[in-house]
Amino acid sequence: MTTLVPRLWSDMAEWFGNDLAARVGLIRLEDHLTDSEYYIRAELPGVDPEKDVQITVAHSTLTIHAERKDEKEAKHRSEFFYGVTQRSIRLPANADEAKIKAKYAKGILEITVPLRTAEPAAKRIVIDTAE
Repeated sequence: MTTLVPRLWSDMAEWFGNDLAARVGLIRLEDHLTDSEYYIRAELPGVDPEKDVQITVAHSTLTIHAERKDEKEAKHRSEFFYGVTQRSIRLPANADEAKIKAKYAKGILEITVPLRTAEPAAKRIVIDTAE
């Protein structure tokens, strides 16, 4: 259930446009798949990647968890999103989870997931007909 709600918000954001994603604080993504890697870019402005961002991978799902804190105590107008947000992405079947790398610069989190060489789906077994 915990991964269903962010996925639902993600789907709704696609239906209604990316403006909805910004209003509900959903992490917006770009991704690109090649023969050798799966590349993900996530918008995470205003966070400290060492303190406020966690990236985990389990059961072929990569999860980005981030928290953005409002440091001002006075009431004021703000359209910024503060709080906890999370986004989960299903990885390709041949993802090499042990070699995932991430870097953060200028509000953009970049994640590179290397892909293993695809193995044949089936192996043919030779039937011995000698009697």
